[in-house]
Amino acid sequence: MKDKISIFWFRRDLRLDDNVGFLASLKGDNPVMPIFIFDTEILENLPERDARITFIHDSLQEMRKELQDKHDSSIALYLGTPKSVFENLVSDYEIEFVYTNHDYEPYAKKRDQEISDFLGENGIEFKTFKDQVIFEKDEVVKDDGDPYIVYTPYKNKWKEHFNADEHLNIHYTSQYLGHLVKNTRLPNLSLSDIGFKKSSIKVPDYDVTPTLINNYEDTRNFPAIESGTSRLGPHLRFGTVSARKMVKKAIAEKNEVFWSELIWREFFMQILYHYPKTVNKAFKKKYDRIEWRNNEAEFEKWKKGETGFKLVDAGMRQLNETGYMHNRVRMLVASFLCKHLLIDWRWGEAYFAEKLLDYEMSSNVGNWQWAAGSGVDAAPYFRIFNPMTQVDKFDKNRKYISEWVPEHDTDDYFDKMVDHKEARERCLKTYKQAVS
Repeated sequence: MKDKISIFWFRRDLRLDDNVGFLASLKGDNPVMPIFIFDTEILENLPERDARITFIHDSLQEMRKELQDKHDSSIALYLGTPKSVFENLVSDYEIEFVYTNHDYEPYAKKRDQEISDFLGENGIEFKTFKDQVIFEKDEVVKDDGDPYIVYTPYKNKWKEHFNADEHLNIHYTSQYLGHLVKNTRLPNLSLSDIGFKKSSIKVPDYDVTPTLINNYEDTRNFPAIESGTSRLGPHLRFGTVSARKMVKKAIAEKNEVFWSELIWREFFMQILYHYPKTVNKAFKKKYDRIEWRNNEAEFEKWKKGETGFKLVDAGMRQLNETGYMHNRVRMLVASFLCKHLLIDWRWGEAYFAEKLLDYEMSSNVGNWQWAAGSGVDAAPYFRIFNPMTQVDKFDKNRKYISEWVPEHDTDDYFDKMVDHKEARERCLKTYKQAVS
């Protein structure tokens, strides 16, 4: 008879320490086999040099090496649909429990329900835990139980509920890693095994030093200041850092603005959880009546950073080359696409989903709907950024622009693809017809 084991399923929590579900599995009675599944349903839509897959693969190899070197264990890597992988695992092992951490995106919820049902049919308990957020789902709601759709009251209620002793308890796993299965030769996969090639785009290290956090309010809006933002996005997205530790740092430095950005992330997550239709439907339904122009040639110019508007082009070129775009610039390029070109926000959201290292469906959808005026707590439709005055406000010395659009002051630079005043008037007229 096979020995009983538990499985811990890594997903978007790629760290060995301060991992709630992983710790819970290690505290159980059975030896724990950690696994990661390269999900073919997700992979099939990605380019072969997707930088995020390289980052995930590199992170897993680092974790495997640590477990092999120090704990005579490893992480088993699999390729396939989660259902097919678990069908094989159930036939190969005597599994009593499968542990993992919650995921809130529509595909993940459907996947987890399918796995829960399958495991239940095989007498295996599926245990999931809150890990990637401080508050989830319906933990921060109005007094009548409805979800918040405006950020500030959500943030205020979030802070009312927040208790550092309770919510920032760090879940250290190091003393329990001896409870892993003893096997350093668990199945491994190379990038080529899963159909990918190494990307030349690197996920940058994050910076949450006291200096960065203390200067955050003064520097975060200026894209030329390299050290002005934390670059935490991809690390929070894939869980190579703990959200609890990041909130702890914000509180330690008493920085409300940095803390507030972390709360925005949870605000958009609970919006997506309660309103999954917002992935492809306007939160404010009347905005789905907008008659978008959706000119494909203009969309291509926007994608390539060839609009003739310097800050817009700089942002798009930075995105294409590095997988990152400064947040202030993201607002401008999104507004420009939706308002100046009257191209559907869903087109822009999909392009960001393809390119951004820190792509997070909830934040991306939320921010694109904000830019289009159609989302929760959105800018009013008549708020249209002026791409020229934005330069003077946020890149006065043209340092960021010069880095990404070196030809911006020469005859080689593109002509403006639209007239700002005419585009603004066209937008106002089109929106007004749709929403009034």
